[in-house]
Amino acid sequence: MEYPQVSLPVVQRKIDDVQLFLSTALQIANAHTVDFYTCNIWDRFLSVSPEDVLSQFSASDVTSRGTLESGTLENNFGFCHESGKLVDIEAFLEAAEHCSLPQMGISVPTEKLVEMFSDIAGHTQCNAVSEPDDFMNSKKAHEVQAMSALVAFLAQHCRVKQVIDVGSGKGYLSSHLSMHYRLQVFGIDSSSNNTHGAQERNRKLKRYSRANQKGKRWPREREQLPKLAKEVQREDGKDMVTEERSPTHLQATQLNSEVTVDVNSDLQEPVECGVGNEYTDPFLGALSLNAVEPVCARVPPSQLSKEEKERRMRENLERKLREGRSNNSLFLPLTSYVTAETELKDIIPELENAVIVGLHTCGDLAPSTLRMFVGRQEIQATCSVGCCYHLLSEEFDQRRSDHTLTTGKTETNSETRTEVFGFPMSKYLRDQMYICGRNARMSACLAIERVTVGGGLPVESLFYRAVLHVILKDHYDAHKSEKRVGNVYSKTSSFVDYIRRALRKLELNDLKLSDEDIQAYHDQYKHRICEMVAFNRLKVTLAPCIEGLILLDRLCYLKEQENVSFAALVQLFDPLMSPRCYGLVALKILA
Repeated sequence: MEYPQVSLPVVQRKIDDVQLFLSTALQIANAHTVDFYTCNIWDRFLSVSPEDVLSQFSASDVTSRGTLESGTLENNFGFCHESGKLVDIEAFLEAAEHCSLPQMGISVPTEKLVEMFSDIAGHTQCNAVSEPDDFMNSKKAHEVQAMSALVAFLAQHCRVKQVIDVGSGKGYLSSHLSMHYRLQVFGIDSSSNNTHGAQERNRKLKRYSRANQKGKRWPREREQLPKLAKEVQREDGKDMVTEERSPTHLQATQLNSEVTVDVNSDLQEPVECGVGNEYTDPFLGALSLNAVEPVCARVPPSQLSKEEKERRMRENLERKLREGRSNNSLFLPLTSYVTAETELKDIIPELENAVIVGLHTCGDLAPSTLRMFVGRQEIQATCSVGCCYHLLSEEFDQRRSDHTLTTGKTETNSETRTEVFGFPMSKYLRDQMYICGRNARMSACLAIERVTVGGGLPVESLFYRAVLHVILKDHYDAHKSEKRVGNVYSKTSSFVDYIRRALRKLELNDLKLSDEDIQAYHDQYKHRICEMVAFNRLKVTLAPCIEGLILLDRLCYLKEQENVSFAALVQLFDPLMSPRCYGLVALKILA
């Protein structure tokens, strides 16, 4: 079926527009804040005062500015032709606005995309008790609900029942798809800790559901619900630090194939069964086997012999294993490290036609997901939302070998020489040998929407780190050390305390300088902190442009493939709640 979509030539023209602007502006994004004072970044790139820059941001909303054709091309987007320095802030902001994804007119609203699939019957939800939103923070609940609905539409359109969730973490998306939409989900994550965390989380969800069902009949059971809900929330809180998926490489690939049981029941209330059976609860049926507690019989456990208890438990587990091997299993979490070359059927022997998805897959895992979609015949559709652009391997960046060593990315490691890179993906940009740069990709991770509404940036910590760099250069000749300072700022009480802790972290002698010497550096540069504030606002302004180029490159890659019938860039989430809000959605040409 033909769907209206943006053509490949249009995508390439949009890439050209962003490239033209970034060819001049990218120098600001690639400037490292650590070098701000040692390299005199402000005077190197700007010929205006910090006050002039900040006044442009506060004077009026950027969206009220003119069009891109009003003169920015003639004045080089605000940069001086001779010196290359930024001289016209208004022209710069105008160009940045029009080179951002919201203004390019290239993305498709989720609602319009759903309309494209209106030829199929509306999706139905099972009668199982779905996972309470209270068990996810508001950001995660917003993401999971929005993405699940779209993935369910894709699965229905392709007439498939299987979903592969790459970088599944603790299974938020996977469990929602399996319990709420009755899809069989294979959740693949490289971290065994995430798999074990999902098991513990499912166990507590199971306890909550059981208490909730009992509470409908016995008020005393309902009193336990707040306590159980808090337990699940505490378990979820452990995952908030690494909320976006990391493709951490395991020492040895291992599979942890826990199975779940699909209970085909429309019962709204649990039914008490005979001895040896549990309450038949559809919600519990979608949880993992390891999360299921021993059987609950009519005879009180205290009255059963040890042999009888063991017999009943053994029979119950054997029954569930038999059911788990059937085609009714809904959620199978697997632990495995996957790349673009991974043969999915080696991990999932029972794999049929499926949709492959990824919610905030980190670094190269998002490009790998798209490559698996293109290269695997059984994958019919994809919905991929990436993050952590600074961890992408970049093919034409001369510093990529250093990046490989520090991040452990095996796909770019000189030992493997697979020559598979995260950026650029498209033939269009690869033919140009385009280079973005790691600092610029780091800037792409900034959230302009949150800064605009007052979220701000951690200016003081950045200021401390930049002045530390000056001290290292003046007194230790260690400003190029491979050691990392890390998050020292959060543990310090003052600038002097920060410097001493940082020096010790770098294994340098902090007693070489007195407190007065250290404080003198702070006093010397504190009047220039406004430069850092203004410069970082400019970097944040470039974030949507750089992210847009990365996502347009992925969209271009999909449209270059002969076996892809549809590809679109879709805004799935509210950017204030989830700054990485865009996803790539694509369909295969059906045989």
